Amino acid sequence: METTSYFIRRFLLIVPTFLGITLLVFAVTRVVPGGPIERMLNEALLAGGDRGAAVAGPQGVGGSALSDDQLDQLRAYYGFDKPVLVSYVEWLGKVVVLDLGRSTRYNEPVWETIRDRFPISIFYGLTTLILTYAVCIPLGMAKAMRHHSHFDNVSSGFVFFGYAVPSYVVGIALLTFLASQLEWFPLGGFVSDNYDQLTPWQKVVDVAHHAVLPLMSYMAGSFAVTTFMMKNSLMDNLSADYVRTAIAKGLSFRQAVYRHALRNSLIPIATSFGNNISLILTGSFLIERIFNIDGFGLLGFESLVERDYPVVMGILVISSLLFLVGNILSDICVAIIDPRVKFGQ
Repeated sequence: METTSYFIRRFLLIVPTFLGITLLVFAVTRVVPGGPIERMLNEALLAGGDRGAAVAGPQGVGGSALSDDQLDQLRAYYGFDKPVLVSYVEWLGKVVVLDLGRSTRYNEPVWETIRDRFPISIFYGLTTLILTYAVCIPLGMAKAMRHHSHFDNVSSGFVFFGYAVPSYVVGIALLTFLASQLEWFPLGGFVSDNYDQLTPWQKVVDVAHHAVLPLMSYMAGSFAVTTFMMKNSLMDNLSADYVRTAIAKGLSFRQAVYRHALRNSLIPIATSFGNNISLILTGSFLIERIFNIDGFGLLGFESLVERDYPVVMGILVISSLLFLVGNILSDICVAIIDPRVKFGQ
């Protein structure tokens, strides 16, 4: 009963936390210079050859050829004619009915702009998450059980090297040698140009062929953290009294690991699970730029650069909700792995 009430409180806390995050970012988008009105005016002036334009900010534009009435109409169209709180309440009311607004860059509903990136981001995010846990947990266990062995030392060297090198540098190196010079993999993109003409099996192979290098780049950063988290946690449990007692009662070392130490060692992994969930959609704009992947990360970066605030807020809504729910999922995973945990205390 206490655990149930705890999770109910956690779910209820999503609402004020979400309001705080979105209100803060919404207010920032209203005060930073270079908004959609200024960007549109500058593009129009540059196209017309006007060199004397100057911009002032979201509440005022100086040096433009438009009249005050025309500027007021533009502010009203983009929602800059009202106080921040009033505009935020109106925007929040639309979000409640799943209306994220209209992109100022693509001139289409934000949901349609985001929806087109969902399959790509979910594919890379889920695949990276699954591969990271599928490889790092067994590797961390093997390193802990063979601590200071030749296997442990050699694998640590590779893991630390991958951790020290930024993921985008790994992506550039893989793209240069394996794709450009050796031509083993495509230079970029999610699928080939003739994807629609392929058979179902050939489509699967084509997607996998394009995904190898980006997935290796995505895993480079989190690989070392998860591996050594698993190794250190298991080593701590292997030195505990209950493991030595289990071995003294007749269990082999391997049996003591799998029956007793493993489950307790997974608790730190479960704790970080929620943070990794949020990476399913956010991705990395640098890796997406390098491999020409039109995913969430690149869309969010380009929207910030272009001051496409409706898209920025739309991505924030999805990513913040995913992060908040992911934290609760972490607590649920911990409760499943370790029944001794009492969240109601």
